[in-house]
Amino acid sequence: MDRLGGRVALVTGAASGIGRATAERLAAEGAAVVVTDIQDDAGAAAAKEIAGTGARAVYLHHDVTSEDDWKAAVARAAEEFGGLDILVNNAGMGDLKTIEETTLDEWERTVAIDQTGVFLGMKYAAELLAASGHGSVVNISSIFGASGGFGASPAYHAAKGAVRTLSKNVALHWAEKGVRVNSIHPGFIATPILEQAKGTPVEQGMLMLTPMGRLGRPEEIAAGVAYLASDDASFVTGLELYIDGGYMAR
Repeated sequence: MDRLGGRVALVTGAASGIGRATAERLAAEGAAVVVTDIQDDAGAAAAKEIAGTGARAVYLHHDVTSEDDWKAAVARAAEEFGGLDILVNNAGMGDLKTIEETTLDEWERTVAIDQTGVFLGMKYAAELLAASGHGSVVNISSIFGASGGFGASPAYHAAKGAVRTLSKNVALHWAEKGVRVNSIHPGFIATPILEQAKGTPVEQGMLMLTPMGRLGRPEEIAAGVAYLASDDASFVTGLELYIDGGYMAR
């Protein structure tokens, strides 16, 4: 399949998990990919592996809370591959504390990465995306961006909820500019961040809450990103796509 041939994608948090699977899927569908992360060794390895398949890929160190890093990332896409057609705002972090336990610094750090990073990405990629003629932004939110979850992790819920609404807001603003903006809301996905829960009551709880009875795979989220990034979704903007094994249908 070559749905994305000739297009350029920038994927944040692409050194592992959902981000890496997404970068690999977009490259497999023909896109040149700028792999960004703060995990330099893993990020460089991901880009090298993608390039080894014959696709075009480069790695860039990128703190999504930094305006300067965003300017550099967008500039690298233009310099290396001639533009930017697809932006995947995937980089993020979680938190587990209750609202009483969460410090202001912890709140601000989570919001900076999970929410402000998405704002900065769209802000600084706007010009190149509009010039593309078929620009697509996919923002990775969460099932916890539209539900109260377990009553903990207030900063994560607040930030992911903001990503959900911000995506719709910018989708309306860019609707006549040829740039589509959608959000994906993963359920419980088997990524490295969940390895510590394997075989524990926490994992069993996630399985019990997922009607399909299993964890999702990063590749399943990547498939949703590839669809939204492609012309198959040319009339789709402002959508929130839940890839969650039925969690939100309960």
